Amino acid sequence: MNIIKLNATNSTNDYLKQLVASQDIENFTVVTVQNQTAGRGQMGAQWSVESGKNLTFSVLVKNLLFEANAVFNLNVGVAVSIAQALEVYNIPQLSVKWPNDILAGSKKIGGVLIENSFKSGGAISSVIGIGLNVNQQNFDGLARASSLALVTGHDFDKEEIMHRIIQQIKLTAVKLLNNGEDALWQAYHDRLFKKGVPMTFESNGKRFVGIIQGVNRNGMLEVALEDTSIAQYAIKEVQLLY
Repeated sequence: MNIIKLNATNSTNDYLKQLVASQDIENFTVVTVQNQTAGRGQMGAQWSVESGKNLTFSVLVKNLLFEANAVFNLNVGVAVSIAQALEVYNIPQLSVKWPNDILAGSKKIGGVLIENSFKSGGAISSVIGIGLNVNQQNFDGLARASSLALVTGHDFDKEEIMHRIIQQIKLTAVKLLNNGEDALWQAYHDRLFKKGVPMTFESNGKRFVGIIQGVNRNGMLEVALEDTSIAQYAIKEVQLLY
């Protein structure tokens, strides 16, 4: 496995995308960095980490997706891969918050940003960016953030965790290539934060109570409303208040 280790870069996703554009690099190439200065989350949200304390890396996955309507399968698979890799460490109340945040209890410990590029012939090349708070102890001004060290009381070997996650992503890729997406979706729903629990949401400035039913194959959150109808929301169209 090709692992490129950097001391600092603006974004591991951007670095890996530039490599892909300039040369033919092997599948599952990884770029990891000690200090990422301009990390991003979903829809351009900033992702900041304390240098040397956490995991920030990107993985190239190619020759896996060939249909645009199957893109969210990879989001689901990566979120499940991270959760499964962490479950061996007995992280308390581990879950996946739609679309692909990793939580311990109600605290965010990780996030994923997948950027896809469509190649000739219909193939899709995916750069998977993963940020995981591992040994950071201080999150001033970030009330919803935590780390593996904070929720367990001890530090972790970052390299070991990264290799576990990459191995799970490789296993996920095999499942997707062999029509195993149904099992991945089931694993995702089994770990979905607040599924089946009444809670408050906000959309277009209005608050309402609903119950998460699941996520459809297009990546939209399905919420049962008080009038028994099912509403569907795309990313950033609704906020979970908890």
